[in-house]
Amino acid sequence: MSQAVQPHRDSVTGRRRSWDQSCGRTWVVAFATVITASCSPSAYAESVARTWNEQLLEAIRSDTARPTIHARNLWHLSVGMYDAWSVFDETSTGFLYNEATTRPMDAAARDEAISYAAYRILRHRFVDGPGGTGPGRFETLLALDGHMFSLGYDRTNTTTVGDSPAALGNRIAQAVINFGLTDGANEPNDYADPTGYVPVNDPMTFDNPGTPQTDPNRWQPLNFLRERIDQGGTTIEEKTQEFLSPYWGDVTPFALPDKQPGEVYHDVGAPPQLGGAGDAQFRANVNEVIRFSSKLDPTQSTMIDISPATLGNRATGTYESNGYTVNPVTGQPYAPNMVNEGDYGRVVAEFWADGPDSEAPPGHWNVLANEVMDRMNALGVDKRIGGTGPVVDDLEFDVKTYFTLNAAVHDAGIAAWNHKGTYDYSRPVSMIRYMGQRGQSSDPSGPSYDPEGLTLEPGLVEVITAETTAAGERHEHLAGSEGKIAIYAWQGPPEEPHDDPTDIGGVDWVLAETWLPYQRDTFVTPPFAAYLSGHSTFSRSAAETLAALTGDDYFPGGIGEFTVPVGDGLEFEYGPTNAITLQWATYMDAADEAGVSRLWGGIHVRADDLPGRMIGETIGQDVWALAEQYFNGTVPEPAALVWVVVPLLAQRRRRNESSG
Repeated sequence: MSQAVQPHRDSVTGRRRSWDQSCGRTWVVAFATVITASCSPSAYAESVARTWNEQLLEAIRSDTARPTIHARNLWHLSVGMYDAWSVFDETSTGFLYNEATTRPMDAAARDEAISYAAYRILRHRFVDGPGGTGPGRFETLLALDGHMFSLGYDRTNTTTVGDSPAALGNRIAQAVINFGLTDGANEPNDYADPTGYVPVNDPMTFDNPGTPQTDPNRWQPLNFLRERIDQGGTTIEEKTQEFLSPYWGDVTPFALPDKQPGEVYHDVGAPPQLGGAGDAQFRANVNEVIRFSSKLDPTQSTMIDISPATLGNRATGTYESNGYTVNPVTGQPYAPNMVNEGDYGRVVAEFWADGPDSEAPPGHWNVLANEVMDRMNALGVDKRIGGTGPVVDDLEFDVKTYFTLNAAVHDAGIAAWNHKGTYDYSRPVSMIRYMGQRGQSSDPSGPSYDPEGLTLEPGLVEVITAETTAAGERHEHLAGSEGKIAIYAWQGPPEEPHDDPTDIGGVDWVLAETWLPYQRDTFVTPPFAAYLSGHSTFSRSAAETLAALTGDDYFPGGIGEFTVPVGDGLEFEYGPTNAITLQWATYMDAADEAGVSRLWGGIHVRADDLPGRMIGETIGQDVWALAEQYFNGTVPEPAALVWVVVPLLAQRRRRNESSG
């Protein structure tokens, strides 16, 4: 049953929030709030692993927006908690740490070991370690210390010697920390780019018309004349973007296949090139993004059905929805869900944008996973790993969920950024402005012709003429710009606050050389290359693992929903004009919507999105196959275990000799 979330303004930041601050979540990332009965803590006691996962999500929200780094943080915390849990399990194999004999089952000792491992890892990553330089450092320190106190543990106990649960947890944490210092992420240097990457294009100062371009197929950083805020809501001092993690393809993965230096994980080849291979597709992709932008106006009357009966059930790598005949849980058809298309486009663009104050796409899917597990409890759905075998308790299900889910988003980040760093592809804001300033490429005998110009399309992309700027004509407000290219698109964000129904950008004819995507003008577009879409790759890999873990492609109850209320559910402008309930039958449907939302938001083109989904599907399936081997104790001994376990065994030998 769905629940409308009521956002309110933060008294300090002025940003809209939907859940009480004690929940620690904002509406944009409250992925499946309808799955819980209210904002208050779950009626079910959360496992200790769940509480530490929530601590990490809060730490990410307080940090800068670094999706690659935070996917890795999620994965490494999950490794620490899983390895601590597995020491007490007779069957499973740890990833970085194993003991020669299984410890007797002791729930209190197990929880304590998990907590010390989690606490030390998070302290290192966000406070004490070389990467602990974020704006939320002290807030995170207080939260972590407070959580240890609330659990009754001594945060000052740092010993790694002995068989106590605290020593065990601290040893495991040190194994994870040591592993992370040598995994290729360059954590010792605060994740600085070691490659010497320099963009081929000069920065675009987007406040000015047009854009300088050396190569329109390559990424271009943005320069800000105004305040710059990242997608996590944090003010950034540097006014010119720097490429985030162009070297991330060199980071150690979990289940990605081996590759040689210079190769690309799951390489799908170069994207379409303007003036090169795939030229026609490049141009079509650009016009498609403009077409999405042209629909971002709730005053337009187009209504669409967004229920699972119509949207969803897509073949991987396509936009064509087949829908579902019935909800397989209830046996009943999905009811129609008719909404204004302009409202829908704005809602999905913001809902999946993961900001401000967000845990980024990898964390977004952790929020979803947590709410799915709550929903399983609420419906009395048995928790079985892979949907088969014995019923397991919440801790085992949580630990294995985080281990698998976050291995997937970590591998997805590596594969996606491997493509980004290799192919260095342009963003739509650069594509559209560059081609628009060049002219039109459709009519060699017509005005403003340029072979690299935009493709003309009546009602969407047109040349401004004296006739079209005459009084009462569609380009009247563009008089003085005759000969330039106009596109029918979103006009940009209105001034804040957005409390009045008139506070919308709306859609009209704008100069192509001044176009902005549906984003804040303090953010505009992410600081890294477009191809592949991180959202698409993260989301599909996560969806595959959730389906595998639960043994069901469908959300609990056959549907996942999120309701955005009237007038106070958007960040970029007023809206929606009517309540919108997003709906997904399956995890893959939600992932597909995450992918296409980036076209609504003007952040990606089709060529970035669809290959990302396909790679994400493969990654998720490969991660699950390998994770099962760890769970079943059938995985070949990992190479990493040699250098983690051997020193620990040597330490034990020294201790035995000294006591003998």
